[in-house]
Amino acid sequence: MKEINCLGESCPIPVLKIKQTLKTMGPGDCAKVITDHSCVLQSVLSHFKKTGVTIEHEEVMNGIWEIFITKH
Repeated sequence: MKEINCLGESCPIPVLKIKQTLKTMGPGDCAKVITDHSCVLQSVLSHFKKTGVTIEHEEVMNGIWEIFITKH
């Protein structure tokens, strides 16, 4: 699993990092994005919802989200 650390980064930086990582991933591969900005979660959900990936997310601590992106 690839990990993308986006702590302290706001949009569009995390979306650009995810796009770059998705290029290196094969079908079935998963990436974990860690963020502390709720706007990043919303951007990821809206930007990647129709791109052939599955997105799951969880707030693991107050204000810290882990977003799991699995490529189809």
